[in-house]
Amino acid sequence: MRRPLIEAHLRPDAPDLLDLPWHVPIELWAEHCPRVLDLERGVSRHEVQFVAYDTRAWAIKRTSVHAAHKEYALLAQAEERRLPCVRPAGWLEVRADGEASAGMLVTEFLEGSLPYRTLFRAHGLERYRERLLDAMAGLLVRLHLAGFYWGDCSLSNTLFRRDAGELSAYLVDGETSEIHASLSSGQREQDLLILEENVAGEMADLVASGEPPHPLDPWNTGRLIRERYARLWHEVTREELVAAGEEWRVQERIRALNALGFSVSEVELLADPGGSRLRLRTIVTDGDYHRHQLHSLTGLSVEEHQARQMLNEVRERRAEMARVQGRSVSLSTAAYRWQRERFEPTSARLAPLADERTAVAERYCQVLEHKWFLSERERRDVGLAYALEDYLRVMRAPSAP
Repeated sequence: MRRPLIEAHLRPDAPDLLDLPWHVPIELWAEHCPRVLDLERGVSRHEVQFVAYDTRAWAIKRTSVHAAHKEYALLAQAEERRLPCVRPAGWLEVRADGEASAGMLVTEFLEGSLPYRTLFRAHGLERYRERLLDAMAGLLVRLHLAGFYWGDCSLSNTLFRRDAGELSAYLVDGETSEIHASLSSGQREQDLLILEENVAGEMADLVASGEPPHPLDPWNTGRLIRERYARLWHEVTREELVAAGEEWRVQERIRALNALGFSVSEVELLADPGGSRLRLRTIVTDGDYHRHQLHSLTGLSVEEHQARQMLNEVRERRAEMARVQGRSVSLSTAAYRWQRERFEPTSARLAPLADERTAVAERYCQVLEHKWFLSERERRDVGLAYALEDYLRVMRAPSAP
């Protein structure tokens, strides 16, 4: 049998895939190729095979040429927006004699991930089943905040990864998805209706297949995910009034969002008859987002968590400057003022306390923590200078560790 013609569009770090048995149907590859891996997989309307190259694994999904190209482009956009999804590696057009061309989407296998059926079938994973609800709700909120309409939200189109006792969810199938500048309430509602319907069917299939008993009600699981989604969406998008002298509540709100797994990219304090109206815009970030952003703004090289705390202060400083000046202020301007007026003078005072175990940046973040604690206790913004003096007093006390 003649080998088919292959037109490949692959990323530089992806294998060329030319040694795969393209002359036989993809569902028969295991009989012809030692690269094929037997991995856990979810239910899919398309045939999917996993193949190994060196230490990495790749998923290849057969679909139409148009669908493969479209989904690759969409996943690439999602990756640029740092959304939780599988990483696209490329797409191929395979043309065999006398047959219509087939499209192949190539994605990198999400290491350590599990399909939802494994969470219900495997022993020892029972504690994750309830957390699946929060993981699905969090994933959908992140997608919707970024203007990503899923179109076929389901457990089967999601992979789950265990993370310090919690679950993280990742979109796998974006064949029906669209990306917009923002989503309307109607688009979000449609995604949620599809979610409820799909999850009800998937959970009913689990029951019918005789899977071990589990605490989730098949008919209410979709509704429970939707309720969690509604609470989370409200929390990350709501506005609230901040009275004069209560600017410490900005950090309180940012901390609450950070605890939910969201980062804050912008803070606005707008004039309002009852005080200042606080508006925070949430974005999805990767693990080094804050380190890179702080370094580009200030040249400081610190750890990710430290950078996040410092950037929160920069945004708070930006909001204060904008309110005083009555106009918008760039983040770079606020970062310059923060570094010269707050970070550098404070760091100079903290330098004698720094050692090999605790650098100045960590000491500075401890002062920020101390400031937040004092402000919350006194229900007012105590200011950085006051918090610094109190921190130094505590650290110099004989009983200090």
